[in-house]
Amino acid sequence: MLDLVFYTDNTLKAEPYTTPEVIAANTGNSLKSVNQLVRYKKKHLERFGILTFEMAKLNGRGRPRKIYHLNEQQATLLITFLDNTPQVELFKVALVKQFYEMRDELTKRNINRAIEKPVKKTLMESVKNWKYTSKHAYSNINRLLIKGATGLSIKALKKERGDAKAALDLLTSQEQEKYKRLEQKVIAYIEANFDYQLIKALLTGKEIKFIYQGAMQDDKLTIN
Repeated sequence: MLDLVFYTDNTLKAEPYTTPEVIAANTGNSLKSVNQLVRYKKKHLERFGILTFEMAKLNGRGRPRKIYHLNEQQATLLITFLDNTPQVELFKVALVKQFYEMRDELTKRNINRAIEKPVKKTLMESVKNWKYTSKHAYSNINRLLIKGATGLSIKALKKERGDAKAALDLLTSQEQEKYKRLEQKVIAYIEANFDYQLIKALLTGKEIKFIYQGAMQDDKLTIN
């Protein structure tokens, strides 16, 4: 699928947008003519929000140029000013569909985040009363959950997707769902007084062996 719509950032407050570059490339119009149209229709476009832009170099070279960020309403209005060719009609459908999908994803992420917050409080309380609790117990568990949900460390996640107050705000809706499932498991493991290494092994799929040492000795747990 072509990338027609982008997010301003990867946080829960992100806004979807498209650019004249995308419109030009998919409607058979030149970038120069689309940019001229944006400037000519600026007052109309700004009825639907501030006309934002970024300064960037083309392919990382040359002088920086202005790249407009058009929100859904602005982009939809701008397209109505173009000649209604079959190519433009197909692009309209694809653009509207992708804007909807991007907004739907944001809605899911925000709902999931709201639902997860009470569970987070339960996790924090469980860690507080955990037999193996320590100064860094909660942060270690949180790092483990983020890695399990995304495959990335918190540091790598923020480097790839941008900074956020909470790493959870950078997760996709699918990653949030996986995080919630893992979180429920961890709460149960902590309530059962499993230590951190065992919890980590259970979440990461490491091999766990129980070695019976006889009636006079404690059984031994090994993690490979």
